[in-house]
Amino acid sequence: MPSTLPSPSELGHEPAQPVAAAAFFDVDNTMMRGASLFAVARKLYQRRAFTLREVLWFAIHQLRFLTRGENLGDIHAIRDRALLMAAGFSVEDMVALGDEIYDEFIESKIWPGTRAIAEQHLHAGRQVWLVTATPLEVASVMARRLGLSGALGTSVEHVEGAYTGRLVGEILHGAAKATAVRELAKEHGLDLEHCWGYSDSQNDIPLLEAVGHPVAINADRRLRRYAMDRSWPTYDFRTGRKAAAFGLKAAGVSGALWGLWRSISAIRGR
Repeated sequence: MPSTLPSPSELGHEPAQPVAAAAFFDVDNTMMRGASLFAVARKLYQRRAFTLREVLWFAIHQLRFLTRGENLGDIHAIRDRALLMAAGFSVEDMVALGDEIYDEFIESKIWPGTRAIAEQHLHAGRQVWLVTATPLEVASVMARRLGLSGALGTSVEHVEGAYTGRLVGEILHGAAKATAVRELAKEHGLDLEHCWGYSDSQNDIPLLEAVGHPVAINADRRLRRYAMDRSWPTYDFRTGRKAAAFGLKAAGVSGALWGLWRSISAIRGR
């Protein structure tokens, strides 16, 4: 499984005819290590938006995410819990927190290889979009900080500047990502046959099949098998993927437990 960056020819730097094209990147485990939504939850906890019991709940789901990958049931459970906690939170505050979340939790977890591929697309004159279940306000900050064209994220209803705890549409996950990309393509005049899609998860197969150039990055077992059967390009930026798999999971578990211990210590201190 190749771990080197794709060559300029693989990214289509010299098309026979100029076309309007873009590259769409999933975020969690594709653009960054781990789940961006957990970074949002952790920051909200620092702002005392929820309780220690909810910290424990998110920590358990973070461990499950690190050890077994993305699961639709977990995503829905996290969505419902996060929406409940977001009710009444200021949209203005969330936008302001976006940069803090990026600086404190996300920037150090960006995969350099994935970021380099995104930058190659930009240099080729293509738009580059993030497509993620993370709240749109935070996803947009990530796209801005990475120098990308924009982001498609989950929209949460807000009234008079405060979140209501209800979604606008549905969480941007699975088939919803493919729908959002098709709508964006119509709006921007993009030819999806000349577009690229990047993801780590079998849940994003609808997104990958919506574009002409699907690519698996740091793929889970099901997506890796699916990509191999269809001869899709695959890239793995995790060092020594098989040998390090347990080490990465153990490190993630240790990090989550350490963060949880620090949170409990802070609470005891207060």
